[in-house]
Amino acid sequence: MHRNRARYAGNCRNCGIRTARLHYLDGDETLTGHKEHEPMETATYRIIGTIRSPFTDGDTTPIQSIFSEAEGAIEVAPGYADGLEGLDGFSHIYLLYHFHRVNGFSLRQRPFADGSRERGIFAIRHCNRPNPIGISLVEVIAVEGNTVRVRGIDVLDGTPLLDIKPYVRQFDHRDEVRSGWVDARRIEEVKVRSFSPKDLREYEESA
Repeated sequence: MHRNRARYAGNCRNCGIRTARLHYLDGDETLTGHKEHEPMETATYRIIGTIRSPFTDGDTTPIQSIFSEAEGAIEVAPGYADGLEGLDGFSHIYLLYHFHRVNGFSLRQRPFADGSRERGIFAIRHCNRPNPIGISLVEVIAVEGNTVRVRGIDVLDGTPLLDIKPYVRQFDHRDEVRSGWVDARRIEEVKVRSFSPKDLREYEESA
């Protein structure tokens, strides 16, 4: 198990609100836990806003936005609000965000959708990642000032927002897709209430 350390740098000098930076600082540890003489590269990201959602417990939050009808609000910091110009012309957007409640990572993890075996962290979408960055595809309801109202939210309330990107059919759609172990799991045949970790765990225990 390795640890990520996120440090919040304070308030923006221009607008006075939290537009802090995230520092992923654990590059001085190798995968075996030994120290190296030279640290690996690190990266710095600004928090550009906050995601608001009805979910406060990760165990009862849908594991993917496709399984959620919940509405939420993307509150973009006023200093970045001008970047929302033109976004109302898109029906869907990608949200990139920081898993702020994650403490550490593992390169092998049991995915929520299939607890039968561990898989490589880069072959699943579990939150315990070397860089705890999440991505969700949500539907745009409206853009109102510096707030984007969305449907299909699948993240916890208060999640720090890193970026917004539009879903573009001409760029993102693929006709022939393989989905690895997810195809074999036949997710479309799993009948659960909300596709939360709790529901999926109870489904497997009852199977």
